[in-house]
Amino acid sequence: MSENTEDFNYRIIEAVEQKAQWFDSTELPKLQEDYRLHLTCVRNLFDALIKRSLINEDPYKKDKKISSIVPPESGEFNDNERALTLGIRLSDYESMLDFICNYMKFSVEQLSMDKIKKLVELNNSFTWNNLSPNSNKPNTKALAVVVNDLRTNAPQMILSLIKDVTFKSTQALNEINEGLKNLADFQRERYKIEVRKNILMNPHFNKAQAYDSAGTIITEIKRLFPTCMDKKPLAMDLIGEIAAEEAGADKANRQAALLQKLQVEVKKSKKQENTVDTHEILMDALRTLGTTSEQYDLVLNKIMTNHEVLQSEHNSFMDKIKQLFRKMFGLAEPAVDYDVTLVDSKTGANRKEKIHFTEFTTSLSKRIKYYGSFSMKGSPGANRLGSQDDKTNLDFLNRQMIDNNHLMALLGALDEYFKNTATPQDRGKIKGIKMELTSIKNIIVKTNQIRAEYVAYIEEAEQLKRLGIVDNA
Repeated sequence: MSENTEDFNYRIIEAVEQKAQWFDSTELPKLQEDYRLHLTCVRNLFDALIKRSLINEDPYKKDKKISSIVPPESGEFNDNERALTLGIRLSDYESMLDFICNYMKFSVEQLSMDKIKKLVELNNSFTWNNLSPNSNKPNTKALAVVVNDLRTNAPQMILSLIKDVTFKSTQALNEINEGLKNLADFQRERYKIEVRKNILMNPHFNKAQAYDSAGTIITEIKRLFPTCMDKKPLAMDLIGEIAAEEAGADKANRQAALLQKLQVEVKKSKKQENTVDTHEILMDALRTLGTTSEQYDLVLNKIMTNHEVLQSEHNSFMDKIKQLFRKMFGLAEPAVDYDVTLVDSKTGANRKEKIHFTEFTTSLSKRIKYYGSFSMKGSPGANRLGSQDDKTNLDFLNRQMIDNNHLMALLGALDEYFKNTATPQDRGKIKGIKMELTSIKNIIVKTNQIRAEYVAYIEEAEQLKRLGIVDNA
């Protein structure tokens, strides 16, 4: 082995380690956010289809335990089975997305080639960019039919929802599949690095004989592979690539191309003030705020479940008598109020606040739909905000930040209330929301950072203007 070859191996190992860090810190978190966006879209569409009775809920959904990625069934079924079969398959798809978003770790180590293949297979369960009743895929065909039925005589809100769901899902899955393809390519290089580390750099590797040609390198790798690669499969195509990179006639070109391929692109910040698009910065802050809709949706589902658990405890004889009288006389169920305790983060002082539960959840549901409408660039909601002047949007954003801080405090207090109020036998049924509130808080912090960046640019521009310094470049 020549000195140049040894140097290349050390350089390529370092490049792969840096690329892995980039995937873990930059690319894979973005991939997870894309999955979360798609999950929100699927849930919104699923709920709309259920409400119109176009599909049926899966009666066994809560009994299904998920431990690995498995796409929904994809076989043929009759039209008279559509509501039930599609309902189950779409429910399975939504559950799998939920598992991916909330229980699967997005890291280079965890996303093996096998998992990547399963994710791609799951992504292809429905053809979101072409929902056609003429599709040759049973699931896509059935979904297209019920979506067309959903459009019939639908209000504008539902039509916007359908457009939003298909647009966002198509865009999210395109980015996901592109990211998974890049990750799969990188995993191949990681496999090759393992071979280089464990075999080519192994003291038992016969360097003098192996480097006569690419063929002898392959022979020597195959000889040591069973004892050095810990039951990993022998991928002859990748072994061939290693041999060509080490001893092929065009090895210099191959090595240069590989190092270039593994290079992490560092985006250079724009220093010139006149290149900063302050309007786009503000829109980015609004869109970032909009992504809280997914976490708020998870929170809403959990607090509704917790509310039902607490209400089920009021099942005494007198409770039943009261319910009977209300039914007989057509009286509405009494409003439910929860007295929660808020803690001032600065002083530690406690104060009580009453939550009118129905009013509270209705308001939260409206917030989820509204935020979701402008969470994606190019969506109708984002375009509407983009057409407004920046002062209007900044005022709106400032109000939302205040509202969200108060809302999170209320939700945190409500979470404690449910946990402390439920009877011992029901306490295990209460679903905590701390994880979702942490995610929302992180999004709010990020939104605030972008807002601060926007305000800093605007204030600087105003100050320069007052000083008579105007950049006309």
